[in-house]
Amino acid sequence: MNYADIKKADVANGLGVRVSLFVSGCTHHCKNCFNREAWDFNYGKEFTEKEEERILNELDHSYVAGLSLLGGEPLELVNQKGLLPLLRKVKEKFPEKNIWCYSGYTFEKDILDKMCKSWEETPELLSYIDVLVDGKFEEDKKDIKLRFRGSSNQRIIDVQKSLKERKNRII
Repeated sequence: MNYADIKKADVANGLGVRVSLFVSGCTHHCKNCFNREAWDFNYGKEFTEKEEERILNELDHSYVAGLSLLGGEPLELVNQKGLLPLLRKVKEKFPEKNIWCYSGYTFEKDILDKMCKSWEETPELLSYIDVLVDGKFEEDKKDIKLRFRGSSNQRIIDVQKSLKERKNRII
């Protein structure tokens, strides 16, 4: 897996101060995407144990609320495989910190109905994600007043409550 950027004090991509990892690779190609260069799976640098350690070190501050995963597309299969070792370590070392994930895929149709049934990585990955912002960015639904979303079709989902109750829980 490659990554485009790591931000150590991000306040735009989830509640509180966050460490944000922007992965490379996306097949959605949304019109006017804010991170178009990260569509390329080879963009940026290789994500190694060195970057994992950097993220864990940045999370080890009381003022940091958690980790945000963005892209590119974190839920592309190659990125799920690359993210799983990191998320295991984050939840083990920092169980009180939350993990947000931004995906162009929809929770029910794409993630639960397809990915969870086809890829063994997806159910475990979901077990670590607290909040999912789902849905492709849609230019005609762009709204700069929305918090943590670019367009009105995107939803902020409490993943753990949704999985437990088998009902979509929008925050």
